[in-house]
Amino acid sequence: MAAANFDLTGRIAPQLDRHLVFPLLEFLQQQQFYPDEDILKTKIELLKDTNMVDYAMDIHKSLYHTEDVPQEMVDRRVEVVARLKALEEGAAPLIEFLQNPSAVQELRADKHYNLQLLNDRYQIGSEQIEALYQYAKFQFECGNYSGAADYLYQYQALCTNSDRMLSALWGKLAAEILMQNWDIALEELNRLKEIIDSKSFSVPLHQVQSRIWLMHWSLFIFFNHENGRSLIIDLFNQDKYLNAIQTNAPHLLRYLATAFIVNKRRRPQFKDFIKVIQPDQYSHVDPITEFLACVYVNYDFDAAQQKMKECEEVIVNDPFLGKRVEEGNYSTVPLRDEFLENARLFIFETYCRIHRRIDMGVLAEKLNLNYEDAERWILSLIRTSKLDAKIDSKTGAVLMEPTQPNVYEQLIDHTKALSGRTYKLVSQLLEHAQTQAQAAR
Repeated sequence: MAAANFDLTGRIAPQLDRHLVFPLLEFLQQQQFYPDEDILKTKIELLKDTNMVDYAMDIHKSLYHTEDVPQEMVDRRVEVVARLKALEEGAAPLIEFLQNPSAVQELRADKHYNLQLLNDRYQIGSEQIEALYQYAKFQFECGNYSGAADYLYQYQALCTNSDRMLSALWGKLAAEILMQNWDIALEELNRLKEIIDSKSFSVPLHQVQSRIWLMHWSLFIFFNHENGRSLIIDLFNQDKYLNAIQTNAPHLLRYLATAFIVNKRRRPQFKDFIKVIQPDQYSHVDPITEFLACVYVNYDFDAAQQKMKECEEVIVNDPFLGKRVEEGNYSTVPLRDEFLENARLFIFETYCRIHRRIDMGVLAEKLNLNYEDAERWILSLIRTSKLDAKIDSKTGAVLMEPTQPNVYEQLIDHTKALSGRTYKLVSQLLEHAQTQAQAAR
């Protein structure tokens, strides 16, 4: 499998702010998926609509092996510096106020009170507040993400325009992601989610699009935050978000499927997720979702074995899943090891449910392990789990003990989802009632 065949950058990039695309291009450049020249040209094209002129100049010099740059870049730099100075002057009165701790202490949670205070005591009005937003936005476009995040945070305390507030939140989220402040970025993500889910959109498709943007941006957080693998399931597996994935962004199933595979605590939800990854359901195919379909839908263990090899290559070469950790002189991909361990467990558990006696050699082949490693792995699994099995060393087989179904456990399995379904039904009824009430006004 050519790793580039399953590269999702082309699908993900259009859903991101252009600044968030640069980390993906850096990863592709390191992996050498594409010619270096193509990556550098793509970077320059992306930089055209930003204010990162110095960065564009450096890339141009590297691409064309010259110290000279086009005159349009030189002119653009002069224009950016002049515009930055003008915006700084326009926002100066408000910035000066915000840099005075004793003055800032006078502000309250009431935005209208703050606006009146600024106007009466400091002669700061809506023009200066708008100038602060434009200055923060310009700083972001210049690549000064720290300054942009600070100014956007301060702007939010004064902003009364809901659309402008939403733009400021998106900008703040992007800045925190680019600075790799994962805890703060998660807070911003949750604030945006709350607004998107509660906001009344004039065009319903705009709400769906906002959810799709949010999920794409969240990938940076969820695969770097310590609780991310659970949090991505909490977000992506909600009905509204899962529907958006299925209809508009099926490639995101790669990340939800991976989170389920490496997260043992989410097995009850995992059973329902299997219904989502039925084969031939989407035009987009992915080795990770195909692996699950092989094991749990088709019971095709030979195909699952092949897909496991493809999954390993996909994970290592995915900018979100393939995060490397340096260990001495080596770098490892922790998620790959966890994925393969759990993937083998899925194959073993499913294979054991439909066979009473399993040849160790055959099982080793299904698990992509040699005979000795497979024997050690299965012995360890039998000791640490409730698996009712034993290894017959003479015949080289795993023998499964027959188990009688527990009536009480079956009853619990069939009824435990009722409370969740009831809650969803009540939520939908309340949401419908609120929509009707708003329409009546």
